[in-house]
Amino acid sequence: MSEMRPVILVVDDLPENVQVLGELLSINYEIYFALDGSQALEHAGKVKPDLILLDVMMPVMNGYEVCRSLKESEELRDIPVIFITALDQPEHESQGLELGAVDYITKPFNSKLVLLRVHNHLMMKFQHDQLLARAIELEDAMAKIKILSGIIPICSSCKKIRDDAGYWQQVEEYISKYSEAVFSHGICNDCAKKLYPDYYDSIKRQPIE
Repeated sequence: MSEMRPVILVVDDLPENVQVLGELLSINYEIYFALDGSQALEHAGKVKPDLILLDVMMPVMNGYEVCRSLKESEELRDIPVIFITALDQPEHESQGLELGAVDYITKPFNSKLVLLRVHNHLMMKFQHDQLLARAIELEDAMAKIKILSGIIPICSSCKKIRDDAGYWQQVEEYISKYSEAVFSHGICNDCAKKLYPDYYDSIKRQPIE
């Protein structure tokens, strides 16, 4: 993963639970805390955590409602959520996973298990983010290629190219605009002979070493 410490948001209405998780995770991660659902959504929007550890049983807005709100947000939906709760029935876990959580840990939890699951899900998010970034780069590159792969109107005399707005541009100006190509300039033999005959003749008379 990157050199920056991943950010984890811990959400639990009991300060002692927050403290335990904070002490466990703060060695390797940057930790933010929220003590209720509305605070969790506010912090998530501000710090954009890499992972959220979310309790279920909280007053006013429970963890399921928080998770639902996160997944409905275009900005926050890709943040992985791990429920960590005392609710240990299969239907509770099913509900959490159906809402889009990536994992479900029951209390009292095993510290080593929490660290392993947190690490694994952060690695998966990091890999997902890398693939997404590469896909965006590829899409941008393909868009540039498509611009130059169609029929390009070029003047048969001066070789200028007509752009989409109907203006005529030099070839190098047009290609530089629609690609990352960089030009260096020289002169071919035919043009040298036509434009600079004396220079051309002197070059031709020089012996080849």
